[in-house]
Amino acid sequence: MIEIRFEKDKNRAAAYYMDKEIGQATFSISDNVWVLNHTFVDKEYNGQGIASNLVKTVVEGARKEGFKINPVCPYALKEFDKRDEYKDVWANQ
Repeated sequence: MIEIRFEKDKNRAAAYYMDKEIGQATFSISDNVWVLNHTFVDKEYNGQGIASNLVKTVVEGARKEGFKINPVCPYALKEFDKRDEYKDVWANQ
């Protein structure tokens, strides 16, 4: 089973399969905004919705911590464009 973990101390959400890291969505912090700058999933695990879940996990972390997100990663930006439920944390909205 694939597990998604929010790792605040590493500024990321990471996906694991049997303790092997298979993906991540990373962010940096600039002016009290999380800049979601990279989303990656190993090719072998593509098509399972992992990248979407990684972005969702970062969004949930930002909500919990009271931050807005600037999605500069092309994949994350597409997710923000198509999901109205992310508008509350989108820094540019």
